[in-house]
Amino acid sequence: MANGNQSTKLKAGDCIFFLIILSHFLIIFVDGRRVEFLKNRELLMHEGTVKTIESEDGDVIDCVDIYKQPAFNHPLLKNHTIQMEPSMHLREIEAENNSNIFSQNWLKNGECPDETIPIIRTQASVFQRKQIKNSVDFNTAPGHEYAQVTLVGGNYYGAQAAINVWNPITSKDEFSLAQIWVLSGQEKELNSMEAGWIVSSGENQTKLFIFWTSDGYQSTGCYNLLCPGFVQVNKNIALGSAIAPVSSYGEKQYEIGIIIRKDRQTGNWWLQVQNQLLGYWPGSIFTSLAESSTAINWGGEITNNMVEGQHTQTFMGSGHFSDEGFGKASYFWNLAYFDDSGTLKGPESLTPFATNPSCYDILIADNMDHGVSFYYGGSGFSSQCP
Repeated sequence: MANGNQSTKLKAGDCIFFLIILSHFLIIFVDGRRVEFLKNRELLMHEGTVKTIESEDGDVIDCVDIYKQPAFNHPLLKNHTIQMEPSMHLREIEAENNSNIFSQNWLKNGECPDETIPIIRTQASVFQRKQIKNSVDFNTAPGHEYAQVTLVGGNYYGAQAAINVWNPITSKDEFSLAQIWVLSGQEKELNSMEAGWIVSSGENQTKLFIFWTSDGYQSTGCYNLLCPGFVQVNKNIALGSAIAPVSSYGEKQYEIGIIIRKDRQTGNWWLQVQNQLLGYWPGSIFTSLAESSTAINWGGEITNNMVEGQHTQTFMGSGHFSDEGFGKASYFWNLAYFDDSGTLKGPESLTPFATNPSCYDILIADNMDHGVSFYYGGSGFSSQCP
Protein backbone atom coordinates (compact mmCIF):
# COMPACT_ATOMS: atom_id res chain seq x y z
CA MET A 1 0.00 0.00 0.00
CA ALA A 2 1.12 3.59 -0.54
CA ASN A 3 2.18 5.57 2.49
CA GLY A 4 3.13 9.13 3.29
CA ASN A 5 6.82 8.58 2.65
CA GLN A 6 6.12 7.08 -0.74
CA SER A 7 3.90 10.02 -1.65
CA THR A 8 6.78 12.35 -0.94
CA LYS A 9 9.12 10.30 -3.12
CA LEU A 10 6.67 10.32 -6.00
CA LYS A 11 7.10 14.02 -6.69
CA ALA A 12 10.47 13.47 -8.38
CA GLY A 13 8.96 11.00 -10.81
CA ASP A 14 5.56 12.59 -11.39
CA CYS A 15 6.52 13.93 -14.82
CA ILE A 16 7.61 10.54 -16.15
CA PHE A 17 4.47 8.81 -14.83
CA PHE A 18 2.23 11.50 -16.29
CA LEU A 19 3.85 11.16 -19.69
CA ILE A 20 3.45 7.40 -19.72
CA ILE A 21 -0.19 7.49 -18.61
CA LEU A 22 -1.03 10.28 -21.06
CA SER A 23 0.68 8.50 -23.92
CA HIS A 24 -1.22 5.29 -23.29
CA PHE A 25 -4.49 7.22 -23.39
CA LEU A 26 -3.53 8.11 -26.95
CA ILE A 27 -2.88 4.50 -27.77
CA ILE A 28 -6.18 3.16 -26.46
CA PHE A 29 -8.05 4.98 -29.21
CA VAL A 30 -5.55 4.24 -31.90
CA ASP A 31 -4.37 0.70 -31.57
CA GLY A 32 -6.73 -0.06 -28.68
CA ARG A 33 -3.76 -0.96 -26.46
CA ARG A 34 -5.91 -4.08 -26.29
CA VAL A 35 -3.65 -5.89 -28.69
CA GLU A 36 -6.47 -7.83 -30.32
CA PHE A 37 -4.31 -9.91 -32.62
CA LEU A 38 -6.88 -11.58 -34.87
CA LYS A 39 -5.66 -15.06 -35.76
CA ASN A 40 -6.91 -15.72 -39.27
CA ARG A 41 -5.40 -18.01 -41.89
CA GLU A 42 -6.92 -15.79 -44.57
CA LEU A 43 -4.62 -12.90 -43.65
CA LEU A 44 -2.02 -12.18 -46.29
CA MET A 45 1.27 -14.02 -46.16
CA HIS A 46 4.20 -11.77 -45.24
CA GLU A 47 6.48 -10.64 -48.03
CA GLY A 48 9.60 -12.78 -48.14
CA THR A 49 7.95 -15.88 -46.61
CA VAL A 50 9.78 -19.12 -47.37
CA LYS A 51 7.82 -21.42 -45.04
CA THR A 52 4.58 -21.30 -43.03
CA ILE A 53 3.89 -23.11 -39.74
CA GLU A 54 0.44 -23.48 -38.15
CA SER A 55 0.37 -23.75 -34.37
CA GLU A 56 -1.98 -25.87 -32.26
CA ASP A 57 -3.27 -22.69 -30.60
CA GLY A 58 -4.31 -21.15 -33.93
CA ASP A 59 -1.32 -18.94 -34.64
CA VAL A 60 -0.02 -18.88 -38.19
CA ILE A 61 3.72 -18.24 -38.36
CA ASP A 62 5.48 -17.12 -41.53
CA CYS A 63 9.22 -17.79 -41.72
CA VAL A 64 10.40 -14.62 -43.48
CA ASP A 65 13.75 -14.03 -45.16
CA ILE A 66 15.73 -12.11 -42.54
CA TYR A 67 16.74 -9.53 -45.16
CA LYS A 68 13.10 -8.91 -46.16
CA GLN A 69 11.66 -8.37 -42.67
CA PRO A 70 9.44 -5.30 -42.05
CA ALA A 71 12.23 -3.30 -40.36
CA PHE A 72 13.80 -2.42 -43.68
CA ASN A 73 10.70 -0.56 -44.85
CA HIS A 74 11.59 2.17 -42.36
CA PRO A 75 12.90 5.22 -44.26
CA LEU A 76 15.92 5.43 -41.92
CA LEU A 77 16.82 1.77 -42.44
CA LYS A 78 16.82 1.51 -46.24
CA ASN A 79 20.57 0.86 -46.35
CA HIS A 80 20.86 -0.71 -42.93
CA THR A 81 23.30 -3.58 -42.47
CA ILE A 82 22.02 -6.25 -40.07
CA GLN A 83 24.06 -6.66 -36.91
CA MET A 84 23.80 -10.39 -36.24
CA GLU A 85 25.09 -10.13 -32.66
CA PRO A 86 26.11 -7.35 -30.28
CA SER A 87 29.72 -6.29 -29.86
CA MET A 88 29.42 -6.91 -26.11
CA HIS A 89 28.23 -9.92 -24.11
CA LEU A 90 24.72 -9.75 -22.66
CA ARG A 91 24.95 -11.68 -19.43
CA GLU A 92 22.45 -14.35 -18.40
CA ILE A 93 19.77 -13.75 -15.79
CA GLU A 94 19.78 -16.55 -13.28
CA ALA A 95 16.41 -18.04 -12.31
CA GLU A 96 15.51 -20.11 -9.28
CA ASN A 97 14.84 -23.86 -9.55
CA ASN A 98 15.05 -23.92 -13.36
CA SER A 99 12.02 -21.65 -13.50
CA ASN A 100 13.31 -20.03 -16.67
CA ILE A 101 11.75 -22.69 -18.91
CA PHE A 102 10.32 -21.00 -21.99
CA SER A 103 8.43 -22.39 -24.98
CA GLN A 104 6.04 -21.39 -27.77
CA ASN A 105 3.51 -23.86 -29.21
CA TRP A 106 4.28 -23.25 -32.88
CA LEU A 107 7.71 -24.86 -32.48
CA LYS A 108 6.00 -28.23 -31.94
CA ASN A 109 5.02 -28.24 -35.61
CA GLY A 110 8.32 -27.20 -37.14
CA GLU A 111 11.02 -24.58 -37.08
CA CYS A 112 12.10 -21.73 -39.30
CA PRO A 113 15.09 -22.24 -41.60
CA ASP A 114 18.37 -20.43 -41.08
CA GLU A 115 18.41 -16.80 -42.21
CA THR A 116 14.66 -16.44 -41.63
CA ILE A 117 12.68 -15.03 -38.71
CA PRO A 118 9.20 -16.05 -37.48
CA ILE A 119 6.44 -13.46 -37.88
CA ILE A 120 2.90 -14.13 -36.68
CA ARG A 121 0.08 -13.20 -39.06
CA THR A 122 -1.95 -10.42 -37.48
CA GLN A 123 -4.26 -7.62 -38.45
CA ALA A 124 -2.13 -4.48 -38.60
CA SER A 125 -4.67 -1.95 -39.90
CA VAL A 126 -5.42 -0.73 -36.36
CA PHE A 127 -2.03 0.99 -36.37
CA GLN A 128 -3.11 3.80 -38.69
CA ARG A 129 -2.65 6.46 -36.03
CA LYS A 130 -2.28 9.70 -37.90
CA GLN A 131 -5.84 9.73 -39.17
CA ILE A 132 -7.52 9.63 -35.76
CA LYS A 133 -5.04 10.72 -33.12
CA ASN A 134 -6.52 14.21 -32.89
CA SER A 135 -9.99 12.86 -32.05
CA VAL A 136 -8.93 11.68 -28.59
CA ASP A 137 -11.14 13.04 -25.80
CA PHE A 138 -9.19 12.77 -22.59
CA ASN A 139 -12.31 13.36 -20.50
CA THR A 140 -13.81 10.07 -21.67
CA ALA A 141 -10.71 8.03 -22.51
CA PRO A 142 -10.56 4.67 -20.74
CA GLY A 143 -7.98 4.64 -17.97
CA HIS A 144 -4.73 2.84 -17.42
CA GLU A 145 -3.57 1.76 -13.98
CA TYR A 146 -0.05 0.96 -12.88
CA ALA A 147 1.93 -0.66 -10.11
CA GLN A 148 5.58 -0.05 -10.86
CA VAL A 149 8.92 1.29 -9.74
CA THR A 150 10.95 3.97 -11.49
CA LEU A 151 14.64 4.80 -11.64
CA VAL A 152 15.38 8.42 -12.63
CA GLY A 153 18.14 10.97 -12.28
CA GLY A 154 20.94 9.42 -14.33
CA ASN A 155 22.01 8.21 -17.76
CA TYR A 156 21.25 4.54 -18.29
CA TYR A 157 22.37 2.22 -21.07
CA GLY A 158 20.05 -0.68 -20.46
CA ALA A 159 17.96 -2.56 -17.94
CA GLN A 160 17.12 -6.08 -16.87
CA ALA A 161 14.71 -8.11 -14.71
CA ALA A 162 13.35 -11.59 -14.20
CA ILE A 163 9.59 -11.15 -14.66
CA ASN A 164 7.14 -13.57 -13.03
CA VAL A 165 4.74 -14.91 -15.72
CA TRP A 166 0.97 -15.27 -15.16
CA ASN A 167 -2.22 -15.60 -17.17
CA PRO A 168 -4.46 -12.97 -15.52
CA ILE A 169 -8.22 -12.67 -15.97
CA THR A 170 -9.09 -9.76 -18.25
CA SER A 171 -12.45 -8.04 -18.78
CA LYS A 172 -13.84 -7.23 -22.22
CA ASP A 173 -11.70 -4.87 -24.32
CA GLU A 174 -8.99 -4.67 -21.66
CA PHE A 175 -5.48 -6.03 -21.14
CA SER A 176 -3.04 -6.84 -18.36
CA LEU A 177 0.73 -6.79 -18.78
CA ALA A 178 4.10 -6.82 -17.04
CA GLN A 179 7.06 -5.16 -18.68
CA ILE A 180 10.22 -3.05 -18.63
CA TRP A 181 10.13 0.51 -20.01
CA VAL A 182 13.39 2.18 -21.10
CA LEU A 183 12.62 5.88 -21.57
CA SER A 184 14.01 9.27 -22.47
CA GLY A 185 12.55 12.66 -23.39
CA GLN A 186 9.27 14.34 -22.54
CA GLU A 187 5.86 14.80 -24.12
CA LYS A 188 6.15 14.69 -27.94
CA GLU A 189 9.86 13.93 -27.61
CA LEU A 190 9.26 10.89 -25.41
CA ASN A 191 11.13 7.80 -26.64
CA SER A 192 10.33 4.39 -25.23
CA MET A 193 11.41 0.77 -25.68
CA GLU A 194 9.20 -1.77 -23.93
CA ALA A 195 9.30 -5.56 -23.51
CA GLY A 196 7.39 -8.09 -21.41
CA TRP A 197 4.29 -10.27 -21.46
CA ILE A 198 0.66 -9.34 -22.09
CA VAL A 199 -2.82 -10.90 -21.90
CA SER A 200 -5.70 -9.27 -23.76
CA SER A 201 -9.42 -9.99 -23.49
CA GLY A 202 -10.83 -12.69 -25.71
CA GLU A 203 -7.51 -14.50 -26.08
CA ASN A 204 -6.68 -15.77 -22.59
CA GLN A 205 -3.12 -16.44 -23.68
CA THR A 206 0.02 -14.92 -22.23
CA LYS A 207 2.09 -13.49 -25.08
CA LEU A 208 5.57 -12.11 -25.45
CA PHE A 209 5.55 -8.56 -26.80
CA ILE A 210 7.64 -5.48 -27.47
CA PHE A 211 6.65 -1.90 -28.20
CA TRP A 212 8.46 1.30 -29.15
CA THR A 213 7.84 4.95 -29.98
CA SER A 214 10.05 7.92 -30.81
CA ASP A 215 7.47 10.73 -30.60
CA GLY A 216 5.38 10.21 -27.48
CA TYR A 217 3.14 7.54 -29.09
CA GLN A 218 1.81 9.96 -31.69
CA SER A 219 2.69 8.53 -35.10
CA THR A 220 5.71 6.29 -34.65
CA GLY A 221 6.15 2.83 -33.24
CA CYS A 222 4.01 -0.25 -32.78
CA TYR A 223 3.76 -3.65 -31.17
CA ASN A 224 6.16 -6.38 -32.20
CA LEU A 225 6.92 -6.31 -35.95
CA LEU A 226 3.67 -4.67 -37.06
CA CYS A 227 5.58 -1.68 -38.39
CA PRO A 228 9.16 -1.06 -39.52
CA GLY A 229 11.65 -0.51 -36.72
CA PHE A 230 12.79 -3.47 -34.64
CA VAL A 231 15.32 -5.75 -36.36
CA GLN A 232 14.93 -9.41 -35.40
CA VAL A 233 17.76 -11.94 -35.76
CA ASN A 234 16.36 -14.91 -33.80
CA LYS A 235 14.58 -17.69 -35.75
CA ASN A 236 13.11 -19.47 -32.70
CA ILE A 237 11.00 -16.79 -30.94
CA ALA A 238 7.87 -15.27 -32.48
CA LEU A 239 6.83 -11.92 -31.05
CA GLY A 240 3.10 -11.85 -30.29
CA SER A 241 2.86 -15.62 -29.94
CA ALA A 242 1.81 -17.34 -26.71
CA ILE A 243 4.44 -18.38 -24.19
CA ALA A 244 4.41 -21.20 -21.67
CA PRO A 245 4.51 -22.27 -18.94
CA VAL A 246 2.84 -19.75 -16.63
CA SER A 247 2.79 -19.59 -12.84
CA SER A 248 0.06 -21.11 -10.65
CA TYR A 249 -1.15 -19.69 -7.37
CA GLY A 250 0.62 -21.37 -4.47
CA GLU A 251 2.45 -23.72 -6.81
CA LYS A 252 5.32 -23.58 -9.34
CA GLN A 253 6.48 -20.12 -10.37
CA TYR A 254 7.92 -19.28 -13.79
CA GLU A 255 9.82 -16.26 -15.03
CA ILE A 256 11.16 -14.76 -18.22
CA GLY A 257 14.47 -12.95 -18.08
CA ILE A 258 14.59 -9.76 -20.14
CA ILE A 259 17.62 -7.58 -20.86
CA ILE A 260 17.68 -4.40 -22.94
CA ARG A 261 21.20 -3.03 -23.48
CA LYS A 262 22.78 -0.48 -25.75
CA ASP A 263 25.69 -1.53 -27.94
CA ARG A 264 27.92 1.51 -27.58
CA GLN A 265 29.86 0.67 -30.76
CA THR A 266 26.83 0.61 -33.08
CA GLY A 267 24.24 2.60 -31.13
CA ASN A 268 21.73 -0.26 -31.38
CA TRP A 269 19.63 -1.30 -28.37
CA TRP A 270 19.69 -5.10 -28.04
CA LEU A 271 16.92 -7.23 -26.57
CA GLN A 272 17.62 -10.56 -24.92
CA VAL A 273 14.73 -12.82 -23.85
CA GLN A 274 15.33 -15.87 -21.71
CA ASN A 275 19.04 -15.74 -22.47
CA GLN A 276 18.41 -15.71 -26.22
CA LEU A 277 19.32 -12.70 -28.34
CA LEU A 278 16.12 -11.66 -30.09
CA GLY A 279 17.19 -8.56 -32.03
CA TYR A 280 17.59 -4.82 -31.61
CA TRP A 281 16.08 -1.38 -31.99
CA PRO A 282 18.43 0.59 -34.26
CA GLY A 283 19.60 3.77 -32.56
CA SER A 284 18.80 5.71 -35.74
CA ILE A 285 15.01 5.35 -35.25
CA PHE A 286 15.16 7.31 -31.98
CA THR A 287 15.78 10.92 -31.02
CA SER A 288 16.15 11.33 -27.25
CA LEU A 289 17.12 7.64 -26.89
CA ALA A 290 19.84 7.97 -29.50
CA GLU A 291 22.39 8.44 -26.71
CA SER A 292 21.03 7.06 -23.43
CA SER A 293 17.96 6.50 -21.30
CA THR A 294 17.06 8.90 -18.50
CA ALA A 295 14.40 6.74 -16.83
CA ILE A 296 13.58 3.06 -16.41
CA ASN A 297 10.28 1.60 -15.24
CA TRP A 298 9.55 -1.96 -14.15
CA GLY A 299 6.03 -3.17 -13.31
CA GLY A 300 2.46 -4.01 -14.20
CA GLU A 301 -0.25 -2.19 -16.13
CA ILE A 302 -3.94 -2.80 -16.85
CA THR A 303 -6.69 -0.96 -18.68
CA ASN A 304 -9.84 -0.03 -16.79
CA ASN A 305 -12.87 0.87 -18.93
CA MET A 306 -15.08 1.57 -15.88
CA VAL A 307 -18.13 -0.11 -17.43
CA GLU A 308 -21.31 1.30 -15.84
CA GLY A 309 -19.12 3.31 -13.47
CA GLN A 310 -17.67 0.20 -11.83
CA HIS A 311 -13.98 -0.54 -11.54
CA THR A 312 -12.80 -3.34 -13.79
CA GLN A 313 -12.32 -6.90 -12.56
CA THR A 314 -9.20 -7.30 -14.69
CA PHE A 315 -6.37 -8.84 -12.68
CA MET A 316 -2.91 -7.39 -12.53
CA GLY A 317 -0.35 -10.18 -12.43
CA SER A 318 -1.63 -13.04 -10.29
CA GLY A 319 -4.61 -11.01 -9.10
CA HIS A 320 -3.26 -10.97 -5.53
CA PHE A 321 -1.80 -8.12 -3.49
CA SER A 322 1.90 -7.67 -2.84
CA ASP A 323 1.79 -8.61 0.85
CA GLU A 324 0.94 -12.24 -0.01
CA GLY A 325 4.54 -12.70 -1.13
CA PHE A 326 6.20 -15.45 -3.13
CA GLY A 327 4.00 -17.99 -4.90
CA LYS A 328 0.92 -15.82 -4.59
CA ALA A 329 1.74 -12.25 -5.53
CA SER A 330 3.47 -11.37 -8.79
CA TYR A 331 7.09 -10.26 -8.70
CA PHE A 332 10.07 -8.79 -10.51
CA TRP A 333 13.49 -10.05 -9.39
CA ASN A 334 17.07 -8.98 -10.08
CA LEU A 335 16.31 -5.45 -11.24
CA ALA A 336 19.43 -3.78 -12.59
CA TYR A 337 20.68 -1.18 -15.04
CA PHE A 338 23.82 -0.63 -17.13
CA ASP A 339 25.84 2.50 -16.40
CA ASP A 340 28.01 4.45 -18.86
CA SER A 341 30.92 2.07 -18.34
CA GLY A 342 28.78 -0.97 -19.14
CA THR A 343 28.73 -2.11 -15.52
CA LEU A 344 25.53 -3.79 -14.36
CA LYS A 345 24.26 -2.25 -11.13
CA GLY A 346 21.31 -2.75 -8.82
CA PRO A 347 19.31 0.48 -8.49
CA GLU A 348 19.97 2.08 -5.10
CA SER A 349 16.90 4.30 -5.06
CA LEU A 350 13.58 3.36 -6.66
CA THR A 351 10.35 5.33 -6.65
CA PRO A 352 7.33 3.04 -6.10
CA PHE A 353 4.09 4.08 -7.74
CA ALA A 354 0.57 2.66 -7.67
CA THR A 355 -2.17 4.52 -9.52
CA ASN A 356 -4.84 3.10 -7.21
CA PRO A 357 -3.30 1.15 -4.29
CA SER A 358 -6.67 -0.12 -3.05
CA CYS A 359 -7.01 -1.98 -6.36
CA TYR A 360 -3.42 -2.81 -7.27
CA ASP A 361 -0.41 -2.27 -5.02
CA ILE A 362 3.36 -2.66 -4.94
CA LEU A 363 5.94 -3.51 -2.26
CA ILE A 364 9.70 -3.34 -2.66
CA ALA A 365 11.12 -6.56 -1.22
CA ASP A 366 13.95 -6.71 1.29
CA ASN A 367 15.01 -10.26 0.34
CA MET A 368 18.39 -9.62 -1.27
CA ASP A 369 18.74 -13.26 -2.34
CA HIS A 370 17.01 -12.16 -5.54
CA GLY A 371 18.70 -8.79 -5.91
CA VAL A 372 16.57 -5.66 -6.02
CA SER A 373 13.01 -6.99 -6.23
CA PHE A 374 9.37 -6.15 -5.66
CA TYR A 375 5.95 -7.76 -5.39
CA TYR A 376 2.86 -6.24 -6.99
CA GLY A 377 -0.68 -6.95 -8.17
CA GLY A 378 -4.37 -7.02 -7.31
CA SER A 379 -7.75 -8.25 -8.49
CA GLY A 380 -9.48 -4.98 -9.29
CA PHE A 381 -13.14 -4.58 -8.30
CA SER A 382 -13.94 -5.40 -4.66
CA SER A 383 -15.37 -3.77 -1.55
CA GLN A 384 -12.14 -1.79 -1.20
CA CYS A 385 -11.87 -1.13 -4.94
CA PRO A 386 -15.39 -0.06 -6.03
